[in-house]
Amino acid sequence: MASLQASDIADLITTTQKDLGRMKWTDISYSLQEHVALPMILQKEKVSYQSGQGLQWNVQTATSGAAKDTGLYAVDQVNVTDVMQTATAPWRHMTTNYALERREIAMNRTPAQIVDLVKIRRHDAMSSLATHMEERFWSQPSANQTDRLYGLPYWITRGSPTAAGGFLGGDPTYTAEGVGAGGLTSQGVNGFSNWQNWSGSYTNVTSVDLIRAWRKASTFTNFKAPSPYAQYEGPSNYGYYTNYSVIGPLEEVLEAQNENLGNDLASKDGQVMFRRTPVQWVPQLEGATGNPVYGVNWQSLRPAFLAGEYLREEGPAKASNQHTVFLTHVDMTMNLLCYNRRSNFLLSSGADVT
Repeated sequence: MASLQASDIADLITTTQKDLGRMKWTDISYSLQEHVALPMILQKEKVSYQSGQGLQWNVQTATSGAAKDTGLYAVDQVNVTDVMQTATAPWRHMTTNYALERREIAMNRTPAQIVDLVKIRRHDAMSSLATHMEERFWSQPSANQTDRLYGLPYWITRGSPTAAGGFLGGDPTYTAEGVGAGGLTSQGVNGFSNWQNWSGSYTNVTSVDLIRAWRKASTFTNFKAPSPYAQYEGPSNYGYYTNYSVIGPLEEVLEAQNENLGNDLASKDGQVMFRRTPVQWVPQLEGATGNPVYGVNWQSLRPAFLAGEYLREEGPAKASNQHTVFLTHVDMTMNLLCYNRRSNFLLSSGADVT
């Protein structure tokens, strides 16, 4: 039997990759329960692709106040006000890889064996990337982590909440790319006060504490644009996310539920529901101080991917320092964007969320 040449091995791997089809997150996300964010942020209708050195989008932070009463032959007074601001975010890059050794190919030369071998290595690479993305999604960068994704806590902040709650979720603690979420500060004389998420505090997971605060937060953040021409906002599409320190007591509240709770808190097929929306357990929030409850409107928070860099698979190519190894890289360039922070909320129990 003729020995396998480098070109033969590369052709075998490439052919197998094509047979397996383009990389898909569904290959792994449904088999790994801890990946909560990925099925939501990577659905096609929630993903935008952009080009350019970084990300820019418009945010309306004020109104002109041009509407007024008028009378016959009244003199027009044109009120021109700059109501739009440009939010920005840098691209963030992630990578993973998988490798096959020449002698592994030689020992698994049947088509079925090669397919299985590539599938296992590819699956492992994707699982690693999925877990990495999940960890990044539920955290914000620290001061020196200028290569990390803008995760959910970057856009939905705690601020200085009160039991009554309010739009108090101000600037994130991460400021390496500028003060304020997306480079727009909500604080100070020149800040944009409307560029804040709802934030409230609670002490106990009870109907008169957390659930009452939850009701209020859901009501006040259910913003709908008064104009049918609003560019980004659509029907509310909420998700609720927390840890088991909240979900466990919620289940106990459900067991003792009475008519005073109305239909807000319910259970369906063992899943806690709030206003008919599942309350999802997030393993990455286990141990988070403040036992956060995130209310996310996915119409206002979307991932953006650089055109041509969404799960880009390159290879196989011979590794530079291992002459028998054929390496394939999988790259992705993206970041998470927010168009309306006021459509989202964070409830926490008296401690800063970390």
